Amino acid sequence: MEAARTHQKVPVPSNVRIGCLGPDGAVAHVIRTLRMISGRWKMPILFRLYADPTMRSSQLLRDIEGISQKMLTQHLRELAQEGLVDRRDFGKQPPRVEYRLTAMGYALMPVLLAARQFSEEHPD
Repeated sequence: MEAARTHQKVPVPSNVRIGCLGPDGAVAHVIRTLRMISGRWKMPILFRLYADPTMRSSQLLRDIEGISQKMLTQHLRELAQEGLVDRRDFGKQPPRVEYRLTAMGYALMPVLLAARQFSEEHPD
């Protein structure tokens, strides 16, 4: 009986390999996107802001069960730094700050919704 082969080398032209695996290849871009949304609370924040376009942090804190103020603040800052969420400070006393998705955040939502649909169509 022949041993099973687990790997086969597929001859791929160098320019195709670079387009996929190079520093500007498809893999690098997907990894960058996944890093932007990695973190336990980033997806709930993004979906909540997608459902209700403008929210204060106190509303997010109430709506996202289990999140602490510290983690909410940290993830909102990271999402803002990535350009997915916009922080609007009204400069008033008492402080009033609102969060909303940016155009880039809205552009990401169809990808996340497609991932949701994929998961629903391919259960464990």
